[in-house]
Amino acid sequence: MPIKTISPEEARRLINAGASLIDIRSPDEHARERIAGALNIPLDRLAPGTAAGDILVFHCRSGMRTGQAAAQLTEAAGGRDCYIMEGGISAWGNAGLPTKKVRGAPIELQRQVMIVAGSLVLVGTVLSLFLSPLWIALAIFVGVGLTVAGISGFCGMAHLLALMPWNRRPANG
Repeated sequence: MPIKTISPEEARRLINAGASLIDIRSPDEHARERIAGALNIPLDRLAPGTAAGDILVFHCRSGMRTGQAAAQLTEAAGGRDCYIMEGGISAWGNAGLPTKKVRGAPIELQRQVMIVAGSLVLVGTVLSLFLSPLWIALAIFVGVGLTVAGISGFCGMAHLLALMPWNRRPANG
């Protein structure tokens, strides 16, 4: 049976009636903004039995990840009733429903990687134009790293950034 998509208002009604809300986003996304009571089980850790409850409502940021992972979500539900909240936490907020935003939480790790990688490519390129052509190696190194990350799923830069002090702070609330 295909997983059903429901509106944020319908999701709220089910949650108020006892359904479990499962946030499949990454922990850093969940730390930044979340729906009160949502259990954070990232998609890559979601398996049958990892979520409790008779009725499960899954959400992500925009509904894209949950829609693409519908088969995996159905499998994780293990025969229980399960739903995808249309539009994710963005639609929840747009419907005027409350979210908890944590001030001072770091920006998402993926965005940090994009900022650092883009900056390194820019610096390497500019320095190669004005100082020495050898600086282009920095841009090439970052490009190779991003290519390997895309192919293998392992991003060394993300792992290094995750160790930074601003990313190791516990999220308050």
